[in-house]
Amino acid sequence: MNTHTSREYRKVLGECKDIFFKKMRDYGTAWRILRTSSLTDQIYIKANRIRTVQETRQNLVGEGIQPEFIGIVNYCIMALMQLELIDNDELDLDYDFAESLYDKYSGEAYNLMIRKNHDYGEAWRDMRLSSLTDLILMKILRIKQIEDNSGKTLVSEGIDANYYDMINYALFALILFDEAEASENPQS
Repeated sequence: MNTHTSREYRKVLGECKDIFFKKMRDYGTAWRILRTSSLTDQIYIKANRIRTVQETRQNLVGEGIQPEFIGIVNYCIMALMQLELIDNDELDLDYDFAESLYDKYSGEAYNLMIRKNHDYGEAWRDMRLSSLTDLILMKILRIKQIEDNSGKTLVSEGIDANYYDMINYALFALILFDEAEASENPQS
């Protein structure tokens, strides 16, 4: 594995976590009212916007696509939390408990990335951002199908595996953005 990957991954994940908890301070855990299917749809909205901006090369909202990838990471982690807390009706999560869950799921995503990077030889570094976007959209469609099948699969991975893959694809995209910015501004 590239020796920089772990450091880069943790950096962009830290940025995602920072945004997550700043928004938690602003909004609390209002997202707890959402069903996992609604969180899946939120992820779809973000990924679809990224694809639209990539294809049209127009951005009428004015916000870049990097915040959308951050949103994908955080909505996936929210969805994983919801899967665990499905029988817990309490909407307000204590900050420390929410942080422990965030760390748990982001840690599992990190461990998955380490294993897959070993086996795939960091192939994602040679991928286009548009391909990472398409892979996220494909995973969303898979999740929607599994949700429509009441969570049952015959031979495929479950919903959680797809959320983990989307976390990693979005973090890879953020790393690639950082690398592109660094090569454009070598002095900074």
